[in-house]
Amino acid sequence: MTVALAPKTSPTNPETVQAFVTLLGPDKVIRRKEELLTYECDGLAAYRERPALVVLPSTTTEVAAVVQLCDRLALPWVARGAGTGLSGGALPDGNGVLIVTARMNRILKLDLDNQQVVVQPGVINNWVTQAVSGAGFYYAPDPSSQIICSIGGNVAENSGGVHCLKYGVTTNHVLALTVVTAEGKVVELGGTVPESPGYDLRGIFVGSEGTLGIATEVTLKILKTPEAIQVLLADFATIEAAGQAVTAIIGAGIIPAGMEMMDNLSINAVEDVVALGCYPRDAGAILLVELDGSAVEVTTNIAQVSQLCREQGARTITIAEDAETRSKLWQGRKATFAAAGQMSPNYFVQDGVVPRTQLARVLREIEELSDRSGYQIANVFHAGDGNLHPLILYDEAVPGAFADVEQVGEEILRLCVEAGGSLSGEHGIGADKNCYMPQMFNPTDLETMQRVRQAFNPKGLANPNKLFPSPKFCGDRINQIPPEHRGKADLF
Repeated sequence: MTVALAPKTSPTNPETVQAFVTLLGPDKVIRRKEELLTYECDGLAAYRERPALVVLPSTTTEVAAVVQLCDRLALPWVARGAGTGLSGGALPDGNGVLIVTARMNRILKLDLDNQQVVVQPGVINNWVTQAVSGAGFYYAPDPSSQIICSIGGNVAENSGGVHCLKYGVTTNHVLALTVVTAEGKVVELGGTVPESPGYDLRGIFVGSEGTLGIATEVTLKILKTPEAIQVLLADFATIEAAGQAVTAIIGAGIIPAGMEMMDNLSINAVEDVVALGCYPRDAGAILLVELDGSAVEVTTNIAQVSQLCREQGARTITIAEDAETRSKLWQGRKATFAAAGQMSPNYFVQDGVVPRTQLARVLREIEELSDRSGYQIANVFHAGDGNLHPLILYDEAVPGAFADVEQVGEEILRLCVEAGGSLSGEHGIGADKNCYMPQMFNPTDLETMQRVRQAFNPKGLANPNKLFPSPKFCGDRINQIPPEHRGKADLF
């Protein structure tokens, strides 16, 4: 594994702090303890560590200068965007520097003729669509946090969203990257044409969770707004029936723009908080299906999807054709995480993936796990690609509750992997799930990945202790994984 070098100095050393101030100016260096608390965690607030120093560069040149200084002083560093990540990927290193890209928030170029936009990493996801919607375009990847999450973080985690079923995740929409490597070199990855000769270094970088460098400019692909869009809401007596409807729709050869499912607990939480009045509170689950394309195609497909849902036991079906009603139906789905905060003092969200054909079985086993553990689990997920987002509800004030919840989360991930799925669909591995990587990958797999990391990040300074198992976070936990659940050997 890659182990970071011992720092040559402390980030809080007055001479070190002054070196960063000289590079960036005093207004771009944060070192007061009370101000540093703002950056002690990302969206996974259960894991916290106060950074030693925070810097706020605004250009590629400044990012390169900061990383070069960290390289000379052997200081570990972590990149952070809007801080909305849910895997602890931007959890600071307490002995290192946090490089925040929030001030790098300019849209640098609009090229509508070639359907491309060039942005800095601090640009908010939804700003891209706002910038091009007047010309009839949009940016497809749309995480639920799209009004606050940034493009740089989306690139780091390879984020998805509602429309990833038909249009793919972030990597399918990134054409080129300007990257500052872990040694402070500025390189260009990818290009403005869809396919370029040579190794796909752009593809390697997207989803690397800040372990290979920092993206400082991103060229994105934008799409034409479809001629027609309709959203169907079907409600079912059980979540298993809704899962079977998902399988039937995909099995019929229909690929919706998005297909989302919410269970009864999530439905009622949303209605309690947002009060939409369009989600039936007595439903075991609801299915939201968005279809887009030509008017004829959408009309044909919406009728077929309606029939398939009825065949799987749908009680009622509602179809939204106008933009306002469609937005209302999606509003509840995108407010689920916020609404969960009203159900319980705390919740812990996981991000496993299962094959669509295994949805009903895995959801049933999660329900049984909830009953055994005594912790309620609300399920909301991207049903079309099997990306589950179980929300485990708990109260951190209860001694031992978080440790219990971590075990429940681990068991959910184990169910996903055993079903032929994955540890993560879009939230990333970060500090949350790196201990579980041996459940999915064998030592040769992990060693190969580490060689890639070593090539980009030879000193191990870029986002240390993330993505791969490390003694700091995992300790002896790897050896506690039962042999039949390992991917198939110890790492330490």
